[in-house]
Amino acid sequence: MKILVITMFILMYVVMIFFQKFRVHAALTSAAVFLIAGVMSASTAIQSVNWNILLMISGTMILVHYFIDSKMPNKLADILLDKSKNMMMVIIFMSLFSGFISAFVDNVATVLMVAPVGLAICRKLDVSPVPMTLSIAVSSNLQGAATLVGDTTSMMLASYAKMDFSSFFVFHGKPGIFFAVELGALATVPVMMILFRRYRQPVSAEEYTEVKNLVPTYMLVGLVATLIFVSFFPNKPDITNGAICITFAVVSIIFDYAKRRDGDRTIAALKDADIETLLLLFGLFIVIAGLTEVGVIKDLSDLIVRTGGSNMFLLYTIIVWGSILISAFVDNIPYVATMLPVLQGVTATLGVDPTLLYLGLLCGATLGGNLTPVGASANITAVGILRKNGEIVTFAEFMKIGVPFTLTAATVGYAFIWFIYG
Repeated sequence: MKILVITMFILMYVVMIFFQKFRVHAALTSAAVFLIAGVMSASTAIQSVNWNILLMISGTMILVHYFIDSKMPNKLADILLDKSKNMMMVIIFMSLFSGFISAFVDNVATVLMVAPVGLAICRKLDVSPVPMTLSIAVSSNLQGAATLVGDTTSMMLASYAKMDFSSFFVFHGKPGIFFAVELGALATVPVMMILFRRYRQPVSAEEYTEVKNLVPTYMLVGLVATLIFVSFFPNKPDITNGAICITFAVVSIIFDYAKRRDGDRTIAALKDADIETLLLLFGLFIVIAGLTEVGVIKDLSDLIVRTGGSNMFLLYTIIVWGSILISAFVDNIPYVATMLPVLQGVTATLGVDPTLLYLGLLCGATLGGNLTPVGASANITAVGILRKNGEIVTFAEFMKIGVPFTLTAATVGYAFIWFIYG
């Protein structure tokens, strides 16, 4: 059974890499094969799907539709263009802006909120939106580990290690992972200056957009504020964020219809809930659950730990860089969930504090998703947004940005955590 699962997993990624038009078919077919072969039960498959993320994407996409329709992204683009000297600086500012938001809001929601602003800027300047959109995605993935509320894996670690919101800033009297992430983010600025050095064309807002409907902006700001507010409540249902996004979307639809009485506008908003991206994520959740069910992820985890032995520096190094490699292809949520108890057992056997390995795991698992376009939900979402705008992003094209970004941020974070906790 394990051989079948591994084979299907490899075939799925081969199709995703070389035949991108069929990536949804590959994910759903692999998931179907797992169910037919009895890798898992139907109930287990349904439970493995992260409905919170799917609801959050659907709801936020609808909100973003109205946000774009209000012309607010164009207005923000005007402001940003006035503050920037050239296109390269615009890309850097947008990346840092998305990273800041992602420290407090889920990565996927961040991409859905910020990417439309980047698209509006690129339309004004008649340039490809690919570099900016991908930079927004990888920046949001990086900053997700900065705070307790920035990413699901941060919440998982906090729950396991008894950390609260302040622990990400100061833990055991030492600087927390927030500083490792922020230093990594700052280190990526020179990298972006090199990557986008040819984007020197001057920018300016030749026409200033007038925003006549501020309600979508208020709704989007309200969504962000609500997500931050509820994040401080412990033991809330897993589907909370998704329910909030859907609620805001429904309210927006009702308000817009009541004001315009135009059913076509409602249909257009519903269509913006990108079905292809949702189906891809649906299939991937089941496939990863299959890998977990037959023990493949556990085998990978055990291999990392066995190789490290009792040498803490070697073990820490393997945890960080091994996690980066694995998370480039495997969703980091089941991986982190599997590794936390493994690391707890290893450190208990060695009689050492697990903090170093815990933070190394979070650093590696979070950043690893930036290596490939399918390594994180935010990346998949960004590629989906570009596809809807007529831009097809290949693996190679994504990795030109993702690899140097990841290696730089990971190296800085890796060194910082070892220097403070090693």
